Amino acid sequence: MPPRSVLVTGASRGIGAAIAARYRDGRWRVLAPSRAELDLADRASVERFCARDDVGEVDVLVNNAGENVLGRIAALSDDDLHRMVQTNLLAAWALIRRFAAGMAERRWGRIVNVTSVYGIRGRAERGGYTASKAGLIGITKTAAIEYGAGNVLVNAIAPGFVDTDLTRRNNTPEQIAALCERVPLGRLASTDEIAGLAAWLGGEENTYLTGQTVVIDGGFLVQ
Repeated sequence: MPPRSVLVTGASRGIGAAIAARYRDGRWRVLAPSRAELDLADRASVERFCARDDVGEVDVLVNNAGENVLGRIAALSDDDLHRMVQTNLLAAWALIRRFAAGMAERRWGRIVNVTSVYGIRGRAERGGYTASKAGLIGITKTAAIEYGAGNVLVNAIAPGFVDTDLTRRNNTPEQIAALCERVPLGRLASTDEIAGLAAWLGGEENTYLTGQTVVIDGGFLVQ
């Protein structure tokens, strides 16, 4: 039997890179399209990718890539809002529609949608991001119902604060220390910790968990 295949979006850095590496270590066939191949912010690019014959079918889809533009509801531009909704929500919808039917026909498939604690909890200036990530949680629930009979398990991961290059670039050491103080475990998550959960949800060991949003945030949301 050939190795199972996985498509990971946003795999060039951070959480996506760690997820792709975890699957490679497991000897999976990993598809990690570059932005030139698949620009999730561009609807036409997503449609072209989904129509490509050479992409083939995948056994696991990890919708990881995301866009986060800060701005209050009164100030966020329509362009920025549309970009976040397209990248975080509509592109994931299109990829699920493209690959889930084939998974169901083969009677095995896994979909992992990477959302955020801010898809569950609100915060000022995160309205567009929260709306799109909350929508991704909604898609997760519905897809789990619609494709469950085909043994396609669909789940979401809601990370909290993660130690990535982007986090380090967008926050001063003092700001990162303040973030850690808000987490009961007292630290940021590593990308490997998020990747480990994604790999389990999208792997052979997960046989019954579906339709869930698994929060991995060091206890941030339980406060």
